[in-house]
Amino acid sequence: MKKVILLFLLYFSSSLWGQSRDVTEYVDSMIGNSDSRWMQFPGPAMPFGMVKLSPDNQGNVWRGGYEYKINQIIGFSHIHSWTMGGLLTMPVTGPLKIKPGEENEPDSGYRSRINHKNEKASLSYYSVLLDDYNIKAELTSTTRTGFQRYTFPKSDSSRILFDLENGSEYPYEVRWASISKVSDYEIEGFSTQSSYDEPTNLLNDYTVYFVARVDKPMKSFGTWVNGYVDTTSSICWGRHDIGAFMNFDTEEGEIIQLKTAISYVSIEQARKNLEVESGGFGWNFDAVRKYAVNEWRKILSTIEIEGGTEKDKRKFYTNLYRSYCSRTIFSDVDGQYVDMYERTQQLKDPASPIYGCDAFWNTFWNLNQLWALATPDIMNKWVESLLEYYRVGGWLPNGPPGVEYCDIMGAQHEIPLMVSAYQKGIRNYDVDKAYEAVKKTLTTQGTALSSGGIVGNRHLDVYLKYGFVPYGEKSHHNVFGTTYEGPTSNTLEYAFDDWNAAQFAKALGYEEDYDYFTRRAYNYKNVFDSETKYVRPKYSDGTWMPDFEPINKDEHSTSWSWLGSGFVEGNSWQYTWMVPHDMNELVKMIGREEFNRRLNEGFEISSEYSFSPPGDRFSAAYVNHGNQPCMQAAFLFNYSGKPWLTQYWAREMMNKYYGSTPIHGWPGDEDQGQGGAWFVMAAMGLFEVNGGGCVEPFYEISSPLFEKVTIHLDEKYYKGGKFVIEAKNVSNENRYIQSAKLNGKKLSKPWFYHSELVNGGELELIMGKKPNYKWGSRPQDAPPSMSSNTQ
Repeated sequence: MKKVILLFLLYFSSSLWGQSRDVTEYVDSMIGNSDSRWMQFPGPAMPFGMVKLSPDNQGNVWRGGYEYKINQIIGFSHIHSWTMGGLLTMPVTGPLKIKPGEENEPDSGYRSRINHKNEKASLSYYSVLLDDYNIKAELTSTTRTGFQRYTFPKSDSSRILFDLENGSEYPYEVRWASISKVSDYEIEGFSTQSSYDEPTNLLNDYTVYFVARVDKPMKSFGTWVNGYVDTTSSICWGRHDIGAFMNFDTEEGEIIQLKTAISYVSIEQARKNLEVESGGFGWNFDAVRKYAVNEWRKILSTIEIEGGTEKDKRKFYTNLYRSYCSRTIFSDVDGQYVDMYERTQQLKDPASPIYGCDAFWNTFWNLNQLWALATPDIMNKWVESLLEYYRVGGWLPNGPPGVEYCDIMGAQHEIPLMVSAYQKGIRNYDVDKAYEAVKKTLTTQGTALSSGGIVGNRHLDVYLKYGFVPYGEKSHHNVFGTTYEGPTSNTLEYAFDDWNAAQFAKALGYEEDYDYFTRRAYNYKNVFDSETKYVRPKYSDGTWMPDFEPINKDEHSTSWSWLGSGFVEGNSWQYTWMVPHDMNELVKMIGREEFNRRLNEGFEISSEYSFSPPGDRFSAAYVNHGNQPCMQAAFLFNYSGKPWLTQYWAREMMNKYYGSTPIHGWPGDEDQGQGGAWFVMAAMGLFEVNGGGCVEPFYEISSPLFEKVTIHLDEKYYKGGKFVIEAKNVSNENRYIQSAKLNGKKLSKPWFYHSELVNGGELELIMGKKPNYKWGSRPQDAPPSMSSNTQ
């Protein structure tokens, strides 16, 4: 009997030992926090959290926020959304300082030096020791509230600062603000802020309302307005530099906890957000952190991985985390929000919030694919949010920060998101209204709204007149051009949206619209020069731009390639591949041999700089994975008869471009989850060059990073239960597909339908060290595209 028990214990222990760590433990929010954007940060945030509570250590600079190489912290601000910031808190001791000070003179302000050895970041948690004050700060959050735990030294001058105007990536102005003391435990206030970005015509006016509570009564309270300090009044108001402070006496090791909540509607709504989201936890910091981790687990556990290195697992789940972190919920717990006309609106379903973000520019190569596959309910909510913009503002938004309209990047790529959702059976919204919105957006000339911002396509009329967007002297006026001249790349972007509209119309049975938008989808050919076999800027009279070069070879070229190249943040070499909907035809137009030679040569050159050119020299790069125009490039070999090159280069990009340290995470612009989602899809060995907008969506196949991937399907949308991808013998060396089976049947082509995945089953890949030049390489093996008469 003892022997049986011993064997059982040995087996049980070995089983536990063999179990992988919890998926939440693989998220490392410190990865990639150097030379990164404002929306990428080490602090805690819930999925699409309104509150993104995180340390900052820079002023008003591009890629501002937190820089790992700066061993200081200014404070912890609550808002890290595109073009928006606000409400910074900072625990301090000693003489009162109301300015953050300068990096090269840290003692000139309230900022503090830090040592990274005393800094920790994990899922829903951040902590650091503020060396100048000997204060340990710990942070966690819910969707709309922050929770901070400060451990103070013995001091009769301990305090918590609240600063309303701080540095950010896009500077904002505090136009009017007020802070008042409610009780010895609570303060409240608001800050009406404004930012304007000329290139995108974004006029973002918003008010941040907040409530802050502590678990120890403050000894005294004070405020400042533009340098004037008041320790008598319980309220202040004014413009620009405004703040407040709570004073305390503290003993050595004494903990003071701070809860905050924000709203863009009112102080009362901020207080409601605090009560609903944090009230039930009392002052239990660890319970809030545990709750947040559990919420993240629901998303992270939808994809289960086995095999691979610990480093690759950290990269996988950190990239999955980033895919749901940086974009933002702007509605309160009860569904109230402020629209683009500064009116308070009420959502029918508060659980389906209003979202905001930077552009949907080419999210069809990353976020759209991942959200629809792993979390279709979230994808559905994004569509509902877009339709809410259409309901209250009359237009779809192509990049809606703070529930505002703007004209960011090219075209209207919210449309591919909506169409791919519908094609994949994600349809819990008003489908007729969705089609109406898509059709209006693509048939009505863009214009300016009194609410601020530009809606629609500014070049639509000339695009319809000529069949392309004419190039000229004004193509880059205020970056994106006038209504009569613009970037050549917009022709390609518009044509892709047209194809999505055509597929939407086809799915709904609108044959006339299908034919109309399909004809427009061929407009990409009007800027393809058959002599050079590149897309090329064309004037309104039909002549080509002379002295044409597909790559800017000037080593000192500006990073802002829109200043004369004819292409938005790119060049002709990159944008020639921008025909996602008709790739088979592009192969014919360039010629299969030249297509493969050119593309492979571009990868070989780009590999030398890890697929991200130094200094963001967009127009001088070949494959620039740090930016959107050619994120699909590695998967194009599946169309040109050399799928083994897709398998090779996709793996190289995962190895070289994506890192696992604070300094090396994403050397380019991760861009609010786009880089993260690309990695997750590529690591599973799946991709959609056309973004999934066709009536029968499909996935192209590449080399998975792991031996086994299990996608747990949402039964509300997909009835298959789970889909398993098994890559036998896979390793960094064994990256080439030798053979494949789908649900036990031989698969000889490098793609399969979305319906086959969501019905459940298994994709089995046999991997090897050498390419199998026969597998998936025949012309008939290529995935479908528009001109092959399958779409």
